Formats: sequence, C-alpha cells, structure tokens
Amino acid sequence: MLKLYNTLTKQKEEFTPINVGKVGMYVCGPTVYDHCHLGHARGYVSIDLLKRYLEYLGFEVRHIMNYTDVGHLVNDAEIGEDKLEKKAKQKKIDPLNIANDYIRSCKEDFLALNIEPANFNPRPTEYIKQIIKFVEELIKKGFAYEVNGSVYFSVDKFPEYGKLSGRKTEDLQSGARVEINPEKKNPLDFAVWIKAAPEHILRWNSPWGIGYPGWHIECSVMSFDLLGQGTFDIHGGGNENAFPHNENEVAQSEAYLGNKMANYWIHWNMVNVEGKKMGKSLGNFTTIKDALNNYEGAVIRLWILSSHYRSVINYSTDSLEQAKSNLQRIKDLILSLKKIYSGSSTRYVLDLEDMNICDFKEKFETALDDDLNTPLALAALYDFITKTNKLLAENGVSEELARDILAFWAKINAVLGLEIKDTEEIPTEVKTLAEKRKTAKKNKDFTASDTLRQEIENLGYVVEDTKNDDYNLKRK
Repeated sequence: MLKLYNTLTKQKEEFTPINVGKVGMYVCGPTVYDHCHLGHARGYVSIDLLKRYLEYLGFEVRHIMNYTDVGHLVNDAEIGEDKLEKKAKQKKIDPLNIANDYIRSCKEDFLALNIEPANFNPRPTEYIKQIIKFVEELIKKGFAYEVNGSVYFSVDKFPEYGKLSGRKTEDLQSGARVEINPEKKNPLDFAVWIKAAPEHILRWNSPWGIGYPGWHIECSVMSFDLLGQGTFDIHGGGNENAFPHNENEVAQSEAYLGNKMANYWIHWNMVNVEGKKMGKSLGNFTTIKDALNNYEGAVIRLWILSSHYRSVINYSTDSLEQAKSNLQRIKDLILSLKKIYSGSSTRYVLDLEDMNICDFKEKFETALDDDLNTPLALAALYDFITKTNKLLAENGVSEELARDILAFWAKINAVLGLEIKDTEEIPTEVKTLAEKRKTAKKNKDFTASDTLRQEIENLGYVVEDTKNDDYNLKRK
C-alpha cells in the first residue's frame, strides 16, 4: 500500500483517495518569466514519477499544473514589481507575450525530460472573474477586508493558520518575513487583491478599483475550478513555498470552503549548488536547456530519481556523469535483450524464478510504496541488471526469456520514464573492428583477436562474446 509523507500531518500516511480509483492532484507550476532551471526539473520529474506510479497502481489521475503569469512579485512580496512585468520592461515586450514564450520553453523542457503533460495548465490571467468572485465571498464571510483598493485576508479569523508549515502566529509576527504595511490589521494578513500602481501593466477592474490578484489566491481558485468545489486528494509544490504561499492557500481555501483544501500535501526539496539553493533570484541556476546541451534528458531524469524527492540534491558534473554511466548500464542490457528477441512472440509471463523477476518486482514496488523511495527502487534495478548480465555471460538467454524481461522492463519504465533508444549509435569504425575480430576468432587467430579487442577498448567500447560465435558491443 502506497504511503506518502504528508506535510500537513508531518508523517507518512497510507494513501486513500476520496473517490475510489481516481485521484485529483494540483501542482504549483512555474512563474513563466524565464527559462526553467534544474530546480524546476527536480520538482516536476518527482511529481511526474508520483503520477506515473499512481497510474501503475491502477488509479486514474486528473493532474492540474498552472503557469503563473501575473501577481508573483519580486522577492515574493506584496508591494513592488511583478516578475513578468520586470522582464517585459527589460525586453520591451508585452508581459503576456513573455509568458507565452516561456510557457513554450517550459513545454520543450518537459518533453525533453519525458514529463507527461498535465491534463490542464490554467493561467491566472484567464481566471480574473472567478478570482474576484472568490474574494467577494471571502469578504462576505468575514475572512477578508478592503482597504484603499486592496483586499487582505484576516489571519485572526482563521485560528488554524500555520498548521501546514508548522509555524506559530506569535513567532511569525516577530519574524523577518513579515512586511510592515499600515493598511493591514495584522502584519500577517496577506493580499488577495492588490491595488495597481500607475506603472503596473497587468490590471483589471474590480469592485475595489483597478488592481490584480495576489499570488496565493490564484492557486485556490484554479484548483477549485478544475478539481471541483471541495476537498481534493493531493497538492504538490516545492518546500520553499510551504510558507507563505501554500500556507495562505490553505487559509483562504478552507475559509471559503469550510473544509480541508487537500488531504495530502507533497513537497519536494531543492537543488543545491555549492551548498546554496539553486534559484533565479540568486543567479546560480543552470537552465534545463543548458544542461541538455551536455546530457540527454534521460540522464538528467535519472540523476533526479537517484535522490529521494524530499532530500536536497546536489548539482555537480560528477553526479550527472554517474547518472550517465548508470543509464548506459540500463541501455546496454535492453539493447542486448532486443538483439536476442526477434519480436515473434508477444506473450508475457511472470514466473521466471531463475531471473528473480518476481523478487525484483516486489523490491521495486516496496521501495516506491514507501514514500516514493526511488534510490532504493533503482538499487533493486541495478542488482537485477547485474544478475541478468551474469546470466547472459554464463548461460545465454533464450528468446522467450528476453521477451519476458523486456515486457517486464516496459512496465517498470512506464513509472521511471527513461527513454531508451531502440538502436545504439556505435561508430562504423568500432563495428568494423568487431567484425574483423569475429573473423579472427573464427580462424583461431587469437593474437589478432586480442589486438582487435584492445583497439575497440581504446575507442571507448567493449566487445562481449555470446553464444553461437556472436558478440555484443557497448560503451565502456
């Protein structure tokens, strides 16, 4: 049974959906004012794995991920410049065109990382009417108040404020993150609608004057619209947004709804560079596109999955090179098996005790059932590869066995999402040397055979002999 760590309860809990066989999941998406970086990749690959594993377990997942195109101000503040507008002014382009450009960029990155698209990608600029109605209802219920064209949520009216992040209001009131704003009744109150300054580009008419939505209100409105006016199953996001963003979502959503916003809150951890969080604001980020210039998407994806989603992952060339090497191990096995299996049979059985498939399946599922423990799941995979390679080297593998292993791999990889090309791009020079070596062996010219093997290895490849005087080629 799948267990997930729930930030709301601070413990692992058995996952039970509201509706049998179906899961509603909302994930905070990127603010689209720049290219996505590896911190984004870490989060959305992790969520993609969760979605894929839920589907593996037989659930139908309705997945929502927004694109924030208004209201997210610099430094996550409530006063100041909108992140999109700042970039738009720099480039002298309309803010929504900036958003469109970076949404396209994000989709390209996700495709390269084999992240499955969400069912819906709402944008706050498409939800202004619904946001205004939501704010009006909060005022009507006594949870929000208007001052000089802005509307604030009253934290004092929501006694459970802080339950998600675990922060107490008395501690927060003296904390550095609270902005001094004389319009607020309580320094912790947060804006759900903000009066637009004259220079603000994205602005709309409202009952309180010309303004724009606060960052936090947007996710509440969009999730309710697309997952139903009630509690949904899973809310995902980065742990740096647990407070104040997600905390404020909880307060305004539950004040509006009169019930829980989401049953399970899943937060991924950050990517570090030299001990510091990777982020656009710090200027120490590597975009996904830059990383893809050096590594294929499957390598980056495997690097991310090699660390538990709730642990900090360190970005370095060494860690990506290790992922590259591990991916090659997987590729080599799959390509070797595909060479054996002709495709003449499609039957799949799962009773192969000599290959320990059942044992691997149990270890793989047990690892992922434990809060998506991907490092343990991958360890089971690498152990399986070692055992399979040993069998290939010692006894060979029949076509039927190759077929069954490949079919089982397809099920597992539907969760991992690692794209494995059907053919390996081995240089013609290496293939030619391998054929010459095959001929030398056939003629019992073992000195020439050994010399040719060394030449192949010098080019970065190894040749492995198989049954029937054949061979496999793979990278070292």
